[in-house]
Amino acid sequence: MPNTRNPQRRRFLKTLGIGTAAAGAAAAVGHVTLAQADAKPTKKEAKPSGEYRETPHIRAFYATLRD
Repeated sequence: MPNTRNPQRRRFLKTLGIGTAAAGAAAAVGHVTLAQADAKPTKKEAKPSGEYRETPHIRAFYATLRD
């Protein structure tokens, strides 16, 4: 390897590093804006009841299991 300096190689590596950082920043910013663009949940979705409801179609399913 020669001891001469190659400014074109340095410029290429510098540009490559800056381009990678810019692409990462753009991806992060794009991700944040997509997350903020989500629609707000309705009242029904915002607070799920969490309780079990036995509806007629579930009762029919349970009836098939008993047979």
